[in-house]
Amino acid sequence: MDTEFASSAAMPVAGRRSLLRLLASLPLLLTQARRAEAFDVYTTYQTADAFVAEAFAPGAAPAPQTLMLDAARQAQVASVFGKPFPQARLRYWRAAGRSAWIFDDVGKDGYVPTTCGFVVTAGSIEHARVLIYRESRGQQVAEPSFLKQLIGAHAAGAGLDRNVDNISGATLSVKMMQRMARTALLFDTLAS
Repeated sequence: MDTEFASSAAMPVAGRRSLLRLLASLPLLLTQARRAEAFDVYTTYQTADAFVAEAFAPGAAPAPQTLMLDAARQAQVASVFGKPFPQARLRYWRAAGRSAWIFDDVGKDGYVPTTCGFVVTAGSIEHARVLIYRESRGQQVAEPSFLKQLIGAHAAGAGLDRNVDNISGATLSVKMMQRMARTALLFDTLAS
């Protein structure tokens, strides 16, 4: 008689049921562990409140306003954002000739959105910041050396008027940042 079979046959029925329940729950436990790992890769660089405070004179952050995205505006946004914008209303801040925008996008379909903030002045990007990066790769787009490439960028068709250097292993995140910067420029125009 096989010793493994003999030992399981000798196990009480209640013990076998507990073991079977444990084995049946293993996939769920592994999924929860993977989700916990995913949260570990989330990096918060700056809060939305801190970004807005930084965009305007100290203590002079304006009250938020709302940009309504009706069907016509949604069509304009989709032409530069590459897909329908997921919200019909977008909060923004405007004062002293500049506007601040905070919104999300994904570098790769199926990933969790990354939150970024952009300040637009006179039709160009004045300031760009990754607020929360939620992907497992490509976090280099949050570095100042990358973000400074977006400063001064203007709209040019569906893109920007300048080339932005790619980052090896982060191509989709780089494209996401360019798309978001161009969309922020459009939002500024739509809200004017």
